[in-house]
Amino acid sequence: MTDYGWLWIVFTVLAAAGQTVRNAAQRELTVKLGTVGATHVRFLFGFPFAVIFLLGLMLVTGASLPRPPAVFWPWIIDGMGAQIIATALMLAAMGERSFVVTIAYIKTEPVQVALFGLIFLGDTLSIGMVAAILIATAGVVVMSLKPGGAPSDSWRPTLLGLASGAMFALSAVGYRGAILSLNLSDYMMAATFTLVVGLLLQSVILSIYLMLRSPDVMRAIMQQWRPSLFAGFMGATASQFWFLAFALATAASVRTLALVEVLFAQAISTFVFGHKTSAREGLGIVLIVIGVVLLIWAH
Repeated sequence: MTDYGWLWIVFTVLAAAGQTVRNAAQRELTVKLGTVGATHVRFLFGFPFAVIFLLGLMLVTGASLPRPPAVFWPWIIDGMGAQIIATALMLAAMGERSFVVTIAYIKTEPVQVALFGLIFLGDTLSIGMVAAILIATAGVVVMSLKPGGAPSDSWRPTLLGLASGAMFALSAVGYRGAILSLNLSDYMMAATFTLVVGLLLQSVILSIYLMLRSPDVMRAIMQQWRPSLFAGFMGATASQFWFLAFALATAASVRTLALVEVLFAQAISTFVFGHKTSAREGLGIVLIVIGVVLLIWAH
């Protein structure tokens, strides 16, 4: 937490809203492009927008590009690599479960990111923050449980969702580590530069992979450029806000507040995909809200 106070809260809520829209767009693209193809869309079509964000920042502030130290690269490689795997696992899980329940599985992430953040970055948490993480995470667990007590009809989507959450946690810690390693007083430049480098590496790696292994998928991505452009824009915009939040607060705080995405996902699930909200899901939402409020109070 820094003297910028509430700004990380604003950035996180905006990022969660943008990510929810992007996830919905990617879910539709998965049908046409497959899991890997839809995963690549957020990186390949998001990169140009991230570059525009960086150029705009440089134009407005007059700042120059930073020179990343050697320690920056292991962090960024961890962040971007884990994010590729996490996104693919998320889309695979969405293919087997409802949109909102998949998000619920993935959002067990805050507990994992709190642990990883403590181990790798030394990000400590107060008792109030730990309580907030546990209460909010309990909310997503309640939402994922079925009336009979079984988490789902199959363990496959459950494991996919939980694994995705773990990889998103490692990615968040990696990106925050990369941002902090730049040691810049300008947090906006640190966040935006890190975003551009991460998306560049992801775009190159997945483009090479698809051209060698699945050239038909790469051609299909180009044919779906219009919806892909929208998904890329929303992905880059959401990531920009995530990175700004990571520059100002611990990864655990950011990812716990990000559970408001479940509320956005519930709205998408209801009004776009036609799923009904049960009393159990309503209880989960209440717990998430309590956890989020407690988190903000603990800060």
